[in-house]
Amino acid sequence: MSDITGIILAAGKGSRMQPFSDFCPKSVLPIMGRPIVVHQLEMMHRLGIKRVVIVVGHLGYQLVNAVSRSPVASQLQIDYVDQKETLGIAHALGTLEAHVQDASLMFLGDIYFITDRLTEMIQMYRDNEVGAVLAAKVEDDPKAVSRNFAIYENQDGAVTRVIEKPRHARTRLKGCGLYLFGPEIFDAIRRTPRTAMRDEYEITDSIQILINDGVGVRTARVIDDDLNLTVASDLLAINMAELERAGQDSLVAQGTDVPPTVALNRCTVGQQVRFEGPARLERCVLFDDVVVPADTERSNTIFFAGQTVAC
Repeated sequence: MSDITGIILAAGKGSRMQPFSDFCPKSVLPIMGRPIVVHQLEMMHRLGIKRVVIVVGHLGYQLVNAVSRSPVASQLQIDYVDQKETLGIAHALGTLEAHVQDASLMFLGDIYFITDRLTEMIQMYRDNEVGAVLAAKVEDDPKAVSRNFAIYENQDGAVTRVIEKPRHARTRLKGCGLYLFGPEIFDAIRRTPRTAMRDEYEITDSIQILINDGVGVRTARVIDDDLNLTVASDLLAINMAELERAGQDSLVAQGTDVPPTVALNRCTVGQQVRFEGPARLERCVLFDDVVVPADTERSNTIFFAGQTVAC
């Protein structure tokens, strides 16, 4: 897959994720003991992608540090590009034109994707000679489509229209924030207008320009689930869902010793966590390097950087 460049957009501040966003980018938040960005890099590596470009912004050094500590970092060529202004997804991708020569597989860095079929997406791109393939999910909840973007296809399976955050979607086909683009996308981005409502450059507008130009766009229904980190409680919910999916009661990262006086029930525990004495934790997420005071009894709580957030 040396002809496909991986892209992760991770520049957003994520103000609704406070207090976490004051101390790290959303893409560094831990799912099952590893940052979201590391999960995405591992997916790209399994696909055979050799080079990844990560767009950073708010507290970007934290993301660079998190990536550099992960084993997958040594298996990839990773470049970082600083997005000076956060003006939408199309704007972020447009800053990479000089860094991408051929096709690119782009992830939004604040979404945890559950899929093992991304090779189908790449095969569809190559077999159909199209300019883009959109990862999608058939969604039963109309509100979920309205929070993302709606995809409309013709009888031949070609995408005819995409609508960002539609109020009344007449399709169950939801775009999920994972895209495979040919180099034609950069021509479309240069002609993408800034929106009046959000004052940003929307990637759906760029995709619609591709469609209107007669550049083929297809949909790959390869997403089993897409879990978006929007507010603090989402972080706990995603970790609990992944524990259940993995069939595990709790997960403890390497480098953390759990004394016999500590009871964990459905918890994810990061690296180098220290328990100062007896504790009882249920449905909790503990970041790396957390210190848990003796006699702590908490449930539905996130521990990080000397603070706790009750969910």
